[in-house]
Amino acid sequence: MILVTNIYNEALIAAIEVKEANLTVSDGFKDEMTALIDKGNKYIVVNFEGVIYVDSSFLGALVSSLKYAIANQTEIVVAGLNKDVSGLFQLIRLDKAFKIYPSVIEAAERKS
Repeated sequence: MILVTNIYNEALIAAIEVKEANLTVSDGFKDEMTALIDKGNKYIVVNFEGVIYVDSSFLGALVSSLKYAIANQTEIVVAGLNKDVSGLFQLIRLDKAFKIYPSVIEAAERKS
């Protein structure tokens, strides 16, 4: 299990439980996200707090999850990015694809 989930303010919080989000966990992450979307969750906050490293395979799984979510009328947002991961999101323009919130609480309450 890569994600630990809970509900806050009608948002599903999906916390990534690894420090390094890389190839070894990307397929499992994608499968878990697909299952959460298939269960009918319509607003998912992917919590990156505690994640110190992200590689391209994991970002590919995240983008794939976003495409699946859009096709199923689900919104995925991200929260809790550290400085390095946030810089990577900006560098490859994922900040244009995802709403990014500084904290999970702000994302769940849909505040920026």
